[in-house]
Amino acid sequence: MKTFILANRVLKQLKGDKRLLMLSIIAPLIIIYFLKLLFDAFPPNVPITNFTIPIGALVVHFLSFLLCAILLVQERTKGTLERMLIGGYNRSSIIAGYTLGYLGLATIQASAVLIESVWLFDLNYSANVLMLLFLVIWLLAVVSVMLGIFVSTFARHEGHVFPFIPLLILPSIFLSGLLINTDALPQWAAFIGKCLPLHYAVNIIHEIIQPTFSLSETYFDFAILGSYIFILWLFASFSLRETE
Repeated sequence: MKTFILANRVLKQLKGDKRLLMLSIIAPLIIIYFLKLLFDAFPPNVPITNFTIPIGALVVHFLSFLLCAILLVQERTKGTLERMLIGGYNRSSIIAGYTLGYLGLATIQASAVLIESVWLFDLNYSANVLMLLFLVIWLLAVVSVMLGIFVSTFARHEGHVFPFIPLLILPSIFLSGLLINTDALPQWAAFIGKCLPLHYAVNIIHEIIQPTFSLSETYFDFAILGSYIFILWLFASFSLRETE
């Protein structure tokens, strides 16, 4: 019950901050539009469809992580987390409540990015493929929310979140297989890339968008992506602190 009470509080907080809410939805749409302008300048023989949805997933991954981490740090600096712990909320229920609350926004972001990508790039995917693509982006958004919660436990204020961007997001761009196959990387770099959740999301997307895909080929990657949620939830539960 406390988890749902907290999730409802987070939703009301997001709804009350209309500027942040609109920016969180409009920002990914603007980025996808700029991506369209970039890809239109590429030579015709470049297979841009192989990059469109994966980059859209990256946008959701980044924004969900950043937004959640910053808002959680604000909750700590205001003393909200400390009051909840004193009031009888345990760490697991706090993390579950914040996760459920932010998932609503992450779901909107995932839907908006997928719809705009299909429309702008004129992607002709079946309904089943679109549902699977949404599921992958949504699961990645859940991982991003959990990652934001975990990272927020190490930040004393919002500015401390930004150093984590080059540590977590930039390696995802270069090493996860988004731009180049990880097999072409040095072994140590490929190992780092395979430790990143975006790697498994990109693998699933690349498999799904093939003309003839086998869902069985994605089971392992789905399982790994789902396991990140549980692992990060455990880490965040143990690292959540009352005070700075």
